[in-house]
Amino acid sequence: MTSRNVGFISFRISGTDGVSREAMKWAAVLEQLNCKSYFMAGELDNTSEQYFLEEKIHFQHPEIKNIYKESFGTTTRSRELTSRIHEMRKYLKSRIYEFIETCGIDLLMPQNVLCLPLNIPLGLALSEVIAETGIPVVAHHHDFFWERKRFLRNCVWDYLNMAFPPHLNNIEHVVINTAAQNQLALRTGISSTLIPNVMNFELGPPPKDNYTSSVRSDLGVKDDELLILQPTRVVQRKGIEHAIELVSRLKEKAVLVISHASSDEDYEYQKWIKEYADIMKIRAIFVNDIIQEQRGTTKDGRKIYVLEDIYPCADLVTYPSLAEGFGNAFLEAIWFRKPVMVNNYSIYSTDIKPKGFKVIEMDNYISEATVQAVKNILNNPRKRRETAEINYKIALRHYSYGVLRSQLRAVLTCHWGNLQPRNS
Repeated sequence: MTSRNVGFISFRISGTDGVSREAMKWAAVLEQLNCKSYFMAGELDNTSEQYFLEEKIHFQHPEIKNIYKESFGTTTRSRELTSRIHEMRKYLKSRIYEFIETCGIDLLMPQNVLCLPLNIPLGLALSEVIAETGIPVVAHHHDFFWERKRFLRNCVWDYLNMAFPPHLNNIEHVVINTAAQNQLALRTGISSTLIPNVMNFELGPPPKDNYTSSVRSDLGVKDDELLILQPTRVVQRKGIEHAIELVSRLKEKAVLVISHASSDEDYEYQKWIKEYADIMKIRAIFVNDIIQEQRGTTKDGRKIYVLEDIYPCADLVTYPSLAEGFGNAFLEAIWFRKPVMVNNYSIYSTDIKPKGFKVIEMDNYISEATVQAVKNILNNPRKRRETAEINYKIALRHYSYGVLRSQLRAVLTCHWGNLQPRNS
């Protein structure tokens, strides 16, 4: 059977951000469909032959960052900015051609780079390459620029309309939720395929090992304290203040463990969250210094864990987000068979909730009913186990690698005809 080469292009394939993790899940499933994956990005965790580094693809590259800053928040574009955008476009275009030719790419899979204009020259360059080559493309869109207020006042509407996303016949567009699918069609006339985020529910999480025996003590959680896990970055749309309020109102010995740091623009929010935790008289522990992408040791000799080491120790997972493109942390909690408190954010309400998950919900505030529901599940081990199994079976049916495999096979069949798994 002929193997096909698939080229992922992303701002980064690194760390624990949602786009990187989903890209690697797609690559794992594509391997089962006899496809070899190659990766072009501005930041990479791997240096093997399948990884093609171009630092100017990353939205944090100084030149790209300056273009971004000058493009948004104003409505007039200088000639000098236009010139810089096109110089960078030409450079990135040549590098994309080099990636395609060096790696023998048969199909491109851009990851969020044709929907979020964090790197405008990249979007323009990639759109031109796609138009000029006619190469098959499956563009994976997690977020669109019109979903975020900061992109709406700009001086680059011509570029946004051209490349975010481009309307070309050889592109199959994939979105992760129904709202994005509807808005993409309404705003651009582009039809798309809905493929939600997934977890490997067929296999399940890895078993606990000796390395994790001291997780609770290393996090600073005592034996008689509940570990409430907030497995997200500290950004405002995550609604972490609601998790703090919940822990306060439980009136139990409990600690809120927050796994990731804030971004630069959300530093003030993180500062406020720390102050709010003090006001509410709860212990909130920020542990991003010892939760990284890989296990290891800090400079002062402490163990470094991955997030998957922390989930098994959690008594409850909080997910009070105000807005999400999908809900990776929700699926992770179900994967680890943990009880979840989730806010009824729009995508959860329309796409996830109808599947029938048994979780504790809040509607943008912590009610007394929410507090009581959390207490009931924490104090009833049998109900916890039964609910976890129900949720796992639902997720296996709707959000597993098997579901992704069948959907990707259908998408790729449009370009290559019928694809069979390697073991068939």
